[in-house]
Amino acid sequence: MKLVAGNSNRPLADAIAAYLNMPMTKCSVRRFADMEIFVEIQENVRGEDVFVLQSTSYPANDHLMELLIMIDALRRASARRITAVMPYYGYARQDRKVGSRSPISAKLVANLICQAGVDRVLTLDLHAGQIQGFFDIPTDNLYAAPEMVKDIKKNYELDKVMVVSPDVGGVVRARGLAKRIGAPLAIIDKRRERAGDSEVMNVIGEVEDFSCILVDDIVDSGGTLCNAAEALLENGASDVSAYITHGVLSGGAVARITASSMSNLVITDSILPTEAVRVAQNVRVMSVSPLLGEAIARTSGEESVSSLFD
Repeated sequence: MKLVAGNSNRPLADAIAAYLNMPMTKCSVRRFADMEIFVEIQENVRGEDVFVLQSTSYPANDHLMELLIMIDALRRASARRITAVMPYYGYARQDRKVGSRSPISAKLVANLICQAGVDRVLTLDLHAGQIQGFFDIPTDNLYAAPEMVKDIKKNYELDKVMVVSPDVGGVVRARGLAKRIGAPLAIIDKRRERAGDSEVMNVIGEVEDFSCILVDDIVDSGGTLCNAAEALLENGASDVSAYITHGVLSGGAVARITASSMSNLVITDSILPTEAVRVAQNVRVMSVSPLLGEAIARTSGEESVSSLFD
C-alpha cells in the first residue's frame, strides 16, 4: 500500500499516515510560471495499491486538477489500484438542476475523476447520498457521526441534549445522530431566498430547557447556523452548539459565528482549517484521521468498511 497526498490538506494526510504507521510516498506537486500543475511521483508504485489523499476544497479548481493529474501520473506509473480519498467532495451541492439551463456539476466532476483512471473513491459525508451513483466505480461514503457521538458523550449530559436539523433536507442525518445518543429531534423550517442567505421561519419541536446541538454536513457562510441558534434561544433553549462535518467557512463566516450566540461550533479537519478558525474562541476542530485511516486500512485489506458504522 502507498499513500500519496496533494496540497489541499497536508496535516490531515500526515495524521492518516501516522495512524497507519507508514511514510508518505514522495511526490512533487508544483506549478510552472503560468500556474500549470506538474506532478512527479518520486518512488516506484508499480503494482501497488495507491491511495491519493486530496480534498477538493478552496481553491476547488486547483485542488481538483491536482487530483486528476496525480491519478494520471499514477496510472501511467502502472499502479495496480488507485483509490481517490476525498474527505471533502467539492461541487457536491450542485447535485441536481435547480433551474433552466443549469449544470449538474457533481456528476461532471465524478465523470472527470473516473476518466482520469481512478478505481474507487473514498469520501466523507457527501452532501447528497445519490452522488455515490454519479460514479461508475465503487464509492464508499463514510460518516463522521460516530466521531461526533464520542465527542458529544464526553462533553454533554445526554438527558439534556436535543439534536436539531437546521433544515428539512438534513433531517435524515440529524435523526441518525439523535438515535445514536438516544436524544429527541427538532427541525428548523427555513426559507432560502438566494444562495448564501437564509431566513429562519419556525422551530418544529419543543426545545425549551434543552441544550440544542445543530447537525449538518457543510457550514459555508454560517448564516443558517447563526439564524437557527437565535431561533432556538428565542424558543427557550438553554444553550446552542453545532457539529458540522465540513467547515467551508467562506468570507466572513468565522467572524459571524464568533459574534453569534452559539456557544460552540465543532468541525472536522476534512478541510484544512484557516488561521481564523484556529484562533476563534468558539470554533473547535475534531480530527477524522483515525476514521479515514481505518477505512483505508480495511479497503487495502479487502475488509468490510460499512462495519465501522454498525
